[in-house]
Amino acid sequence: MSEIGIDPDASPYQGYLYAYPHKSAYRPLDPAPRLRDVWAEQELSSLFLYAHIPFCEMRCGFCNLFTTARPPADRVADYLQALRRQAQQIRAELDATGRDAHFATAAIGGGTPTYLEPAELDDLFDLLTGFAPELPHLPIGVETSPATATADRLTVLADRGVHRVSMGVQSFLDPEAHAAGRPQHRADVDAALDRLQDGRFPVVNLDLIYGIDGQTPDTWQYSLDTALARRPEEIYLYPLYVRPLTGLGRRAGDEHRRDPQWDVHRLDLYRQGVTALTAAGYRQQSMRQFRRADVPGDDTDYCCQDDGMIGLGCGARSYTDTLHYSFDYAVGIPAVRAILDEYSTTTDFTRATVGVHLDEQEQRRRWLIKTLLRTDGMRTADYTIRFGTDPTIDIPELGELSARGWATHRPEPAGGTEIRLTDDGLAHSDVIGPWLVSTSIRAAMAAAVTR
Repeated sequence: MSEIGIDPDASPYQGYLYAYPHKSAYRPLDPAPRLRDVWAEQELSSLFLYAHIPFCEMRCGFCNLFTTARPPADRVADYLQALRRQAQQIRAELDATGRDAHFATAAIGGGTPTYLEPAELDDLFDLLTGFAPELPHLPIGVETSPATATADRLTVLADRGVHRVSMGVQSFLDPEAHAAGRPQHRADVDAALDRLQDGRFPVVNLDLIYGIDGQTPDTWQYSLDTALARRPEEIYLYPLYVRPLTGLGRRAGDEHRRDPQWDVHRLDLYRQGVTALTAAGYRQQSMRQFRRADVPGDDTDYCCQDDGMIGLGCGARSYTDTLHYSFDYAVGIPAVRAILDEYSTTTDFTRATVGVHLDEQEQRRRWLIKTLLRTDGMRTADYTIRFGTDPTIDIPELGELSARGWATHRPEPAGGTEIRLTDDGLAHSDVIGPWLVSTSIRAAMAAAVTR
């Protein structure tokens, strides 16, 4: 057992840290600060705009996102009205800082944003453009699904200048998709991909999942080959997680989640996927992300380690250097619906009500995690410029990563060190991320009541 409470020999699949701190570490803020004060000292020149649409046509068995399936039309309408109120009030709060807020990039996620009817999607873009007038000129990403990537909805996205569309396929074999709790049909997937890949969207991403019950190396290779035949600009490979309160979690229980042979199986399938995608000309960007080698990288001014994010919607996070905030968090269907109903009747969006404050040590850990888990790694000189200290002293776990063969340290001619994860380190990103979580944040996450 390491000194920070992570067993080095535990499962390589302990958690996906797509955000730090995790939302389960958020707590009610008392007093709840006014947003104009929250953003008063934050750099506003290069922000990320994220809009959350918490609706889907189905709740996939593996999904623990903040979303609800097949809501009645009036619940959707009420939510969109609340989203409009929130956008107007937050814009006024930003303007009250006396400084110009500029956005560098934007994304609409969920849930499944294309669950909205085409007219509702159009209204959503009007709402967001009113909030961020530069939106038509920004790279915009939107998530979709095979069932909702209809011609009329994709036309709205194309007309609005969407740059990247991501679709979760998970498996190109119907029995595997069904085993993952996603009752889709291959013919619908193929038709949706035909519509997506008609040249209107510069970047199309496909998500695949490995570790599904009944999946073998041969069936996994089939999905990889089928995806590669499409030559999408990006492919994401996700390990299957069986989490509490999800459909698979209720079906499988704790015994399946703790099966060491499943860990070995997932790790083998991950390495198979890396081999297949890199051989086909895709560059690995992280444990999950692969980009076709001829596709240019992001060229925005936004840097997720340093710049702020404004989230609109019930499940959206907002980030400043010292405060991350959102609304209440849940996974279970009744709790999600209750929180959505509360959001939809909210009239005052001028304060941050639920969140977590980041002291200097947490800011350092966040920067490190968001940087180190990428294939290009981190330069200690960049960390020192940002924080004025040495990361190997601030975060001694870095030395243990190197000792375990999960990271390399290479001196740079101008001073400092480049630290990169090895291939084995990338494969263990989902244990390295939790490894780097501070003890205080881990304690807050452990104390959270999962609903």
